[in-house]
Formats: sequence, structure tokens, C-alpha cells
Amino acid sequence: MKSNKTVLMLAGGLALLIVPLVLQGVGNAWVRIADMALLYVLLAIGLNIVVGYAGLLDLGYVAFFAVGAYMYGLLASPHLTQNFPAIAAMFPAGLHMPLWLIIPVGAGLAAFFGMLLGAPTLRLRGDYLAIVTLGFGEIIRVFMNNLDAPINITNGPKGIGQIDSIKFFGIDLNRPIAIGGFELASVSAYYYLFLVLVVFAVVISHRLELSRIGRAWMAIREDEIAAKAMGINTRNMKLLAFGMGATFGGVSGVMFAAFQGFISPESFSLMESIMIVAMVVLGGIGHLPGVILGAVLLSALPEVLRYVAGPLQAMTDGRLDAAILRQLLIALAMIVVMLLRPRGLWPAPEHGKALQQVK
Repeated sequence: MKSNKTVLMLAGGLALLIVPLVLQGVGNAWVRIADMALLYVLLAIGLNIVVGYAGLLDLGYVAFFAVGAYMYGLLASPHLTQNFPAIAAMFPAGLHMPLWLIIPVGAGLAAFFGMLLGAPTLRLRGDYLAIVTLGFGEIIRVFMNNLDAPINITNGPKGIGQIDSIKFFGIDLNRPIAIGGFELASVSAYYYLFLVLVVFAVVISHRLELSRIGRAWMAIREDEIAAKAMGINTRNMKLLAFGMGATFGGVSGVMFAAFQGFISPESFSLMESIMIVAMVVLGGIGHLPGVILGAVLLSALPEVLRYVAGPLQAMTDGRLDAAILRQLLIALAMIVVMLLRPRGLWPAPEHGKALQQVK
């Protein structure tokens, strides 16, 4: 049994390694879709800690994504040196922070904002918690949209451009990499970097789930009063859940800014938060493989449906907009999945047993 599991894991790992090479032959646009899917997997894993393990409904998770992206955008672009003479005098060559510094700083800053969100919501549950977290996410987006006056910090709705690409060991991931006689496209290089980060995130999340902290989170999720009666410090555990979940969002934001080279408040709307929550719910709340599956499907589906919406639009003689058709198809797909699989596509084995017994 163990040998079969090992073979499956090795086969899955090999498949993940050759995916960008196969897609690169079809077109770099498909590799880019795979890159964005990995970033959403990273976001979904982080949100799963808050929603799936600790049972805290967070509708403002995109705020931590924005914090990481803007932190990297400010520290790895000419924006600060162009708008602040004092910073320009200190860094004549410009701010170009290395990857090894940016990732921990982005994770730490996002964790700080996560605990900042968690502190005033410790006594809130359910709908009230969802509304407060939703408001927090919108506040961050509004701040990013308006912090261009009287002091231009975020450049407002214009966004921040000319963001540095990821560089390490003298390799610039924004340029094709020649390996022997084979050329690895830039998007494929980013794919492997994102894949490494996702693997680290999966390992950390899995170890947390099996640890005493993970069991404490699940006890709070099932019955907070009983958990408190058993001696669990629910306040600290909730803050830790918000902080740990936000960490993954911050790292994903850093990678997003480097990958895109440009960020603006439009990328961190409420719809993004709802989609990340939908990935966790659709895949299977609290179950890591299910969350990954939900993130991959929901991030790739809108792009794949572009090829379906076009012919459907032609069938209606252009009366229906292709973007509206695509959103309609996504919504229908989500409704069908939730009706057929109410616990998610790949739910946790132990989650929802009581519900099955009642049926």
C-alpha cells in the first residue's frame, strides 16, 4: 500500500515538472494560466488555515494579497525614489530589494496585518465576523486607491509599474533561460519558482494540521466554548490562525507583483476575495488536497471558458457579451458542483459525518 502511494506521488511530481514544458509547446499563454493557478493555490492554502482549520469566515483575505504585492512594488520599483528625494539620496541606484529579503518581509508584514485584523474580531462569530473581515479588505483596497495625495505613496488608481522581476544566482526570470540546446521561457521559470513555494506551503500546512496547534484550531472550529473549557487559549489560537493564514497571502502577493511587473487596486477587489473563499468551499473545507483542487479548477476555468464563450456569442449574433457569458458559465458550474457535491469536490473524510447520519 505504501509503495503504491509512493509511486503515485512520484508520478504526480513528475507530471507537475513536465506540465510547463508541454504547455510551452502549445503557447506561453497556457503556461501563464498555470502560473496564476499556482498563486491561487498558495492563497487558498492560506485561507484554508483560517476558514478550514479554525472555522473563522474571512471575506477580506485579498487584503493580505494586496499588502504583499504593494510592499514588493514599493521596494522593488522606482516609485519611492521618484517621489521622495530623501529616499533617492539614500539609494542613488534605486531600491532593488533581493528575493531572500523580500519574501520574509512580505510574509511578516502580512502576518502583522492578519493579527491586526484578528484582534478586534476575537468575540465575533459567523455572519458578524464575515462582515468585519469584508470591511477590512475593502478598507485596504480603498487606501491603496487613495494614497496618492497629499503624499503619493501608492500612486492611487494608476498603480505601480516598472517592478523588478525575480532574480537569484544571476538568473533573471523575466528572460528566457537557455539550458543546453533548450530554451526555457520566462513564464515556465516562474512556474517552477511558484511550484517550490506551493510545495513548501503544503508541507507547512500539513504539519500544522497534525500538530497540537492544528488540533486546537479544529477544536475551536467544532465548538469554541468546549475548546475554551478544555483549557485552549482561544484568543491566541485565533490570532495565530489569522497571522499564519495571512503569511501565505503576503508571499503570494509578492510573487504576483514580480510576475506581473505592475499592480493596481483593481487586482484586489472584493470579487477576488469571494473567489478565493469559493475555491476553499468548492474543493472541500479543511481538506488540503480538496482546497488545491478547488483552487486549480476555479483559477483555470475562467480562462478555459474564453474558448467556449466566443462560439456561444457568435451563435447569438453578438447579442450577448462574451465576458457576461463566461461569468454565467462559471456561476452555473459552481451551482452544479455544490448541488451534486455539497461538501466539496474532495472533502475531508471526517468532516460532515454528523450531516450524513441525519440524512
